[in-house]
Amino acid sequence: MKKSIFHSTIAVVSVLGALLLVTAFSGCKKNDGKTLYFYNWTYYTPDSVIEKFEQEFGVKVVLDFYSTNEDMYAKLKAGGSGYDIVVPSQDYVAIMIEEGMLQKIDHSQFPNSQYVSDLVLEKATYDPMMEYSVPYFMGAAGIAVNKTRVSDYEHSWDIFARTDLKGRMAMLDDMREVTGDALAYLGYSVNSLDDVQLEEAKNLIINQWKPNLVKFDAEGIGKSFSSGEFWVVQGYAEQVFEELDESKWGDVDFFIPQDEGGPMYIDSLCILKKAKNYDLAMEFINFIHRPEIYAEFVDYFRFPPTANSAAAGYMKTIPHYSAENLVNCEIKEDLGVGLDKYNRIWQDIRFTQ
Repeated sequence: MKKSIFHSTIAVVSVLGALLLVTAFSGCKKNDGKTLYFYNWTYYTPDSVIEKFEQEFGVKVVLDFYSTNEDMYAKLKAGGSGYDIVVPSQDYVAIMIEEGMLQKIDHSQFPNSQYVSDLVLEKATYDPMMEYSVPYFMGAAGIAVNKTRVSDYEHSWDIFARTDLKGRMAMLDDMREVTGDALAYLGYSVNSLDDVQLEEAKNLIINQWKPNLVKFDAEGIGKSFSSGEFWVVQGYAEQVFEELDESKWGDVDFFIPQDEGGPMYIDSLCILKKAKNYDLAMEFINFIHRPEIYAEFVDYFRFPPTANSAAAGYMKTIPHYSAENLVNCEIKEDLGVGLDKYNRIWQDIRFTQ
């Protein structure tokens, strides 16, 4: 899902504010073993999948939502409880494991683990054996090009250096994504903390990419692309295509530079330490990785079946990109205090004229 530019170390500051926001999910729920309390990204699991699980197992799923990892983490640290399953991204999985916030996955209750793809486990360096987390989806931001306006281009992040497209391009207002793209283009890790490499990436963005951009935009980039204001944008596939009539999808080339790679994310299903319905949570995790159910999930969003190797055979739609596009991508890791370096260069990028 769309990720915030802020980081776990900054999120801790939000804990005090979250003390005022802890809702009814504070341990006062009835533990009847037939209700699953699911804390999830907004609109991240199709209603049809939830309904099928409820009908098959004779249970109820109660959903509560968050829009950023920071919100989720702050609420849980502030005392929000009663949830069974949560879906953090890779850096927060690592943090929550270290802080003892998660229960181990019982693989004896997870026969569908056989379908979890080798690629996602290879990328999930924070928990490659699925001890505490089960990959739900692996994805990345890419580049959308309006083919009716732009031709003769390479599948490269350096499309943003095209001076002939000045005033028709935009990138995300996200320091890890934009800086990560530049690092990947230069052949470096998207998690680099090397001062020389970061300075090189900063200068590339400031001197070659930014002069051609209308702006850095976190929310409206899809609308501006669909309206024709922008011809080339960096963004998430769902962010771009949801704003376009399906009849115009063929006019768009969405790609993740396959040779260069770039930043990516893995969202995982985790069972919280204080979960009261552990067995039901395991049933849900196993259910999601049933190939035909996982296919229903990715079909809904036109995602590729990145976390389930058998789902492709059940899909009814063509995804906006393929799992193979992610082979050279790299997860955005928790950088700890090293994130201060990214904050500093991002300020230089954003405010240099």
